[in-house]
Formats: sequence, C-alpha cells, structure tokens
Amino acid sequence: MSDILISAKELAYTLDDPRLCLLDASVELAAPQFDGDYRVQSGHAGWLAGHIRGARHADLLGDLADAAAPFSFALPEAPAALDALQKLGIRDDSLIVIYDRSDSFWAARLWWMLRSLGIDAAVLDGGLQAWSAAGFALEQGESSEAGNATLSVAAKYRDGFWIERHDVEKVVAGDAAGTLVCALSAALFDGSAVTRYARRGHIPGSRNLPARSLFDDDGCYRRGAALDEALAGLRQAEPPLLLYCGGGISAAALALALTLAGETRVAIYDGSLQEWAAEPALPLTTGAAPA
Repeated sequence: MSDILISAKELAYTLDDPRLCLLDASVELAAPQFDGDYRVQSGHAGWLAGHIRGARHADLLGDLADAAAPFSFALPEAPAALDALQKLGIRDDSLIVIYDRSDSFWAARLWWMLRSLGIDAAVLDGGLQAWSAAGFALEQGESSEAGNATLSVAAKYRDGFWIERHDVEKVVAGDAAGTLVCALSAALFDGSAVTRYARRGHIPGSRNLPARSLFDDDGCYRRGAALDEALAGLRQAEPPLLLYCGGGISAAALALALTLAGETRVAIYDGSLQEWAAEPALPLTTGAAPA
C-alpha cells in the first residue's frame, strides 16, 4: 500500500494477506449538553458488537495513551507506544490499516502517531460506514490473540510532528514562527456553541479550518481539486502549520488531509484545548477569525 488511504474494496482484497494488521481505533465521545460536559469511553464495546474480520481494538484511551497526563489521548512515551503496538501484532513487515466506527478522526490520530514513530500505515477511507455501504460483512466478539510481535524502529518520536503547550505559548507571544490552526467547527471556534472543555473560544491568533469540511457526503476525504479548494485558506499561511482542536483528534484528520495535499511542515498540539482551556492564565478569545 503506497497511499495513506485505502478504499473498502481494496481492503477486502487485502483481508486474507497474512501481513495485514487491521486496527479499529474507535473511541466514544459524547456530544456535550453543557459547558465542561466531557464524557469519553473506550470503543471496545462497539468493536465487540461489530468489526471487520480480523480487526483488533487499538485503545487510544488506555494502552496507547499516557495515563499520567492531565488530558485524554495524551501521547505515550515512545517505548510504551511501541510495546502496545507490538502487542497488537504489528511487526516490521506489517501492512497496517486503521479505521474507526465514526468519522475516521480516531483512525487519523493513530495514523499520525505511527507516522511520527516512522511506521507506515493506511486509513480506511470512509471508515466502517464505507465498509458496510459496500456490502461487506462484520463479525462480532473477540478476535484471536495477536501475541507479541517485534518492531525494530527506534523508540523515539520524530522531530516536527508534535508540539507542547510551551511551543504554543511562544507562537502566541510572537517569539516563534508558525500558524495556529483550529480544526474544530466554526461555532466552537467562535464560542457560540456549547463546549465540552473548560472554557469557550480559541487560542488567540488562530485560523479556523473545520476538519469536517475536508470530507465529502460519503464520509471520505476530498481529493484533488476539491481538497485543494478546502485547504486554500492555509496556502499562504506562515509555516509550520500548528494544528489543534479539543484533544488532538480532529487536528489529526486535518493533518492527514494536509499530508494528502503534499504539505510537510505540520505539527499537532497534543494537549489542545483540553489542556489549554483548563489553565485560566492562558488566553482564549471568542468571535470569528479575521478575514
């Protein structure tokens, strides 16, 4: 697989390849009913209820997160990440395909994590909905145990893929280059919608490019001219593009789209608004971005 996206039909042809390592990265994140209403749970139950044959559940809330961090989905230390990936059966010659049950955002997050470790993977374009819409079956219950595999990649994240709070503070203060881009909806960006985070609004100076605008009506990533049009507002932005959202998930979908379009100077703020908004001393602003 040379592309970072794979269609349902292409995956069906690959399903019996012994090198295939198929991962369901689903997480359940409830829509907030009031400000600060943050409810998240593992997607394991949904995976048990129905998944593509041979898929294993990749737990972005547990094994593939730093449990000691003050925000969800925090990037684990690289050795811990590699250990979790090996337990999922990933080895050096694996053909890794990732999907989820919703909007492919969770799959993009795991894809970006793997990419930052130097591990190639593909995302199922359109996710589980595309698989079912193509008429392919699901299975239920537990899959066979993967057993420990061996990965020889270095236990180190590559430079330029992730930024932390202090990096964002430097950009806000004008002490570092880059353009902050919020991948949340316009209503969450301008503060008019209920937010699951501690405060409404966005980091000052940010641009807004909602990740959902990068998908077509079938839930697949836009391609070609349609994708270029969706990303046009960032073409003249000062690099690097520093992406954030609520928890580094929608930002990963935007990072995947930018990668499809050939952009390379892209990084994700791991803590995003879940970390930033929880600190009262850090600035947030409301209203639309300047034209």
